[in-house]
Amino acid sequence: MKLTSFSRSLLGAAILTLCAGNASAAEKVTLKLAHNLERSHVVHKAFEQMAKEVKELSHGNMQIRIYPSSQMGSARETMELLQNGALDMTKGSASDLESFDNVYAIYNLPYLFKNQQHFNNVVYGEVGKEIMNSTKDKGFFTMAAYVAGTRSFYAKKPITKPEDLKGMKIRVQASPTTLKMIELMGGSPTPISFGEVYTAMQQGVVDGAENNVPSWVQTRHIEIAKVFSEDEHTSIPDFLVMSTKTWNKLTPEQQQILAKAATDSEVYEQKLWDEVDKESREKAISMGATFVKVDKAPFRAAVKPLYDDFAKDPKQAALLAKFEAAAPQ
Repeated sequence: MKLTSFSRSLLGAAILTLCAGNASAAEKVTLKLAHNLERSHVVHKAFEQMAKEVKELSHGNMQIRIYPSSQMGSARETMELLQNGALDMTKGSASDLESFDNVYAIYNLPYLFKNQQHFNNVVYGEVGKEIMNSTKDKGFFTMAAYVAGTRSFYAKKPITKPEDLKGMKIRVQASPTTLKMIELMGGSPTPISFGEVYTAMQQGVVDGAENNVPSWVQTRHIEIAKVFSEDEHTSIPDFLVMSTKTWNKLTPEQQQILAKAATDSEVYEQKLWDEVDKESREKAISMGATFVKVDKAPFRAAVKPLYDDFAKDPKQAALLAKFEAAAPQ
């Protein structure tokens, strides 16, 4: 498993010792964390676990107040609140964050990772940390990364080759890279708020969507679109986003407490994700849904122009080379 290295253990032990001696003297602080996920989502549960650990390690001097279910707006709106100093923390997927800094665009490239180990090597490795810390001058950075499975297409019919997408309106996140991906595959990308997708599918505004299995099942989209075509085009992580301004106001001890709890929440979320993915697949089958295996080669060929465009930017090309170098040998 990732994040269980000897160095991580040493860090945890050091921080626990530090907290025992210094937390009582630290000034009290309450951080506001708002996101667009439901309380049942594994990332929300990871945030709850993080908040609990922060409170324990600080002896109650630090607290995180969580506002789930879009109480403070969409992912874009909470990011804007964070940049404006009205919010301390939020959740953003790489698709959300691409609009705020193009460094996150790389995660939206289709067929980027060879397997789960490659994903782990990148996201939790040196290049992933480089990306997470690269935006502090823009008012935010990311403290933790969470798995969100692989995204595939679901609709009323199988989608086994790019030609099947012709004439289909596919709901996507408002990511420039994702929009271009669907166009190259032959579909019509249709950005719609996540909470509006069920009604849009019901009314025929869109013909299908793309997401991971738990989201397909938990949102009840499965009731309308019972065919899940596993082309696995993207593996896009979610991130815990932190306000640079808020971070700079924390004492070194508070920063260390928060950093440890955020890292521990990654491990906790991975465990929950594995469980919910298995349960969701079993529930989908019991509901009469169909999983379709897909030959990915034609889809990879269709999106090659995305990589060609990406490579035209020297910085993006260098980043992509680092991703490729992290692939398991």
